[in-house]
Amino acid sequence: MAGKFEKYIVREMVREELPNEGVLAYGEVEGGTSGAHALMSGWQVPGSKVHIAYSWIHEVPTPNPYVLEHTHEYDEVLIWMGSNPEDINDLGAVAELTIEDEVYEISTSASVYIPAGVRHCPLGYQRVDRPFQFIALSLHPEYKS
Repeated sequence: MAGKFEKYIVREMVREELPNEGVLAYGEVEGGTSGAHALMSGWQVPGSKVHIAYSWIHEVPTPNPYVLEHTHEYDEVLIWMGSNPEDINDLGAVAELTIEDEVYEISTSASVYIPAGVRHCPLGYQRVDRPFQFIALSLHPEYKS
């Protein structure tokens, strides 16, 4: 039964090209990820104040790093979620994220708050032992760089 709040439910993730990764960044991508899919955005749900891009990383992406350096005019939260239900902190991978020229290793399920205007990425991977989820939550209705 469709109720008055049905318009706020996104029932199908839509593949989208983000300017700092994949095809738009490199022109061609060999693989390693499901690609970015919009889970929530202002263009899917009018009035939404957030944009959430979601992907699976199932092997070291090619090219690597997969996401190039960039900034945003809004805050962003990057999230890595492992797929081991016996140990939710076990990412099953090792990522490297650069923030303002400092390199950080992400080897557990983790989240990183990126304030507006802060240079971040490249984002690359040393290894991927098992698939995990990567989510970029932008505090803005659309992804912009």
